[in-house]
Amino acid sequence: MTGRRPLRIGNASGFYGDRFDAVREMLTGGPLDVLTGDYLAELTMLILGRDRLKNRELGYAKTFLRQMEQNLGLAHERGVRIVTNAGGLNPAGLADAIRELAAKTGVPVTVAHVEGDDLTPYASARGDALTANAYLGGAGIAACLRAGADVVVAGRVTDAALVSGPAAWWFDWAPDDFDRLAGAVVAGHVLECGTQATGGNYAFFTRHDVGRPGFPLAEVCEDGSSVITKHPGTGGAVTPGTVTAQLLYETHGARYPGPDVTARLDTVRLEPAGPDRVRISGVVGEPPPDTLKVGVTRVGGWRNEVVFVLTGLDIGEKADLVRAQLADALREVAVVDWTLSRTDHEDAPTQETASALLRLVVRDPSPDRVGRSLTSAAIELALASYPGFHVTAPPAPAQPYGVFTADSVPATGVPHTAVLPDGTRVGVPAAPVPASPDRPGAASQDRPGAASQGWSEPPSQAWDGPTTRAALGRVAGARSGDKGGDANIGVWVESDDAWAWLRRVLTTGLLRELLPETAALPVTRHVLPHLRALNFTVTGILGDGVASAHRFDPQGKALGEWLRARHLDIPDHLLSAPEGTGS
Repeated sequence: MTGRRPLRIGNASGFYGDRFDAVREMLTGGPLDVLTGDYLAELTMLILGRDRLKNRELGYAKTFLRQMEQNLGLAHERGVRIVTNAGGLNPAGLADAIRELAAKTGVPVTVAHVEGDDLTPYASARGDALTANAYLGGAGIAACLRAGADVVVAGRVTDAALVSGPAAWWFDWAPDDFDRLAGAVVAGHVLECGTQATGGNYAFFTRHDVGRPGFPLAEVCEDGSSVITKHPGTGGAVTPGTVTAQLLYETHGARYPGPDVTARLDTVRLEPAGPDRVRISGVVGEPPPDTLKVGVTRVGGWRNEVVFVLTGLDIGEKADLVRAQLADALREVAVVDWTLSRTDHEDAPTQETASALLRLVVRDPSPDRVGRSLTSAAIELALASYPGFHVTAPPAPAQPYGVFTADSVPATGVPHTAVLPDGTRVGVPAAPVPASPDRPGAASQDRPGAASQGWSEPPSQAWDGPTTRAALGRVAGARSGDKGGDANIGVWVESDDAWAWLRRVLTTGLLRELLPETAALPVTRHVLPHLRALNFTVTGILGDGVASAHRFDPQGKALGEWLRARHLDIPDHLLSAPEGTGS
């Protein structure tokens, strides 16, 4: 297939619950070869696991099936193949449901699925796992497409595999075409969160119309380079800034390891390629690790919460009173967290802005200790506590919470299987892993080095020349997210001058000063010079992960915005630079 035209591949879902109409919007907005949908996240696996406990025939993203009820015929008419991980814990079940839908509606499509990721039976034998799924690569998807499948349903493949698999099929790449695969993985990472690549959740959102951003697509070329764009006339924007923000999202370090390839993020180069078009090139690929990540969810226990509203004067004393009054009721509870959010303002013009929130969160292995008896004890204070007593919600029963952990298994031990449209089962071998991680022919500057490692951080220094105390967000963008109990914070700037300052000044020590919640936690800094970006990993800040609701922002989505709002000494010439340079 040498010399084949670029693959046009779009995305219509970034999570389970994303814009329902996006599938139709992408199918009608312009030409596509493949349309993908990403429905899985750590929390989603827990939700699907609980669904499967109630009904063994479930365990997949039901939204996708409803979308196909409206759009399967349209996709067939337009010659667009559908690739999705909506199969979740039951890809075979969703594939059967789509076949039934196709037969009922008379749409002549063929359906295949990928399985082998579900390791729950083995994990449960050793513990109390609700779900345990290996992160598979794109090779099984490619095998299904080669066999002529119009719809490919996968379970827990990596998000980027939804693009790298179709690209490997389209161009007939070999398993060791690491640079090409790495380029497709990077494109897949940009697409996987949908409108986050087109201006959604973007630090500099005021520069663009992001009221209803369109979903992204990639034009993937045979050499692995790509152009990120969107359908004409859709909202939002595709700029080097929006693409950089997504590249930094939920990644740790210069290496981005996956089951097909390890993509070197410190080799990624971006350049404008026209209105709403950004070219990605230069991506170096290395062999993948010889293990696969396994995401494991468990029911961690039971939780409950009460939020007390404290209004007006003596906020601190009112909070102390509530804590003292509930001390006996909380004595046997395993975990008790009190948080006072001072949202109140002095001499406030409205009651809401005169009020603070005192949040009580409790966790325990037993639902009885954190159930209605506890929340009722809080409500019984209504006439016997601080003046103006009220809460934001009535008493509620305890709710189970989940715990997410990551493990690894040998890649050769996972039964990655493509189930083709005719029912044939084809084993997918693990990607080749040479004995040496170094690959001949890669440029020396693209090899692992001090510039990309956390330990290369320079000593913290003040900047020479005039400065002004201002918010970091005046000159830097940021995006943050979760990986289990860890969070990452990507920070980037748009000019070489700003990059020279940021790289020198924003050390892990300064990050801990700016974000005191990170002060006692391990923080690792990684440098991505071509993106003018730093990526920080904060280990353990999210506790047991999003499902445990450990903190106010359980997925770390706003850590980056908190960082941008913090003040430090910024060189005057950066603050006076024209806004928008480089984006």
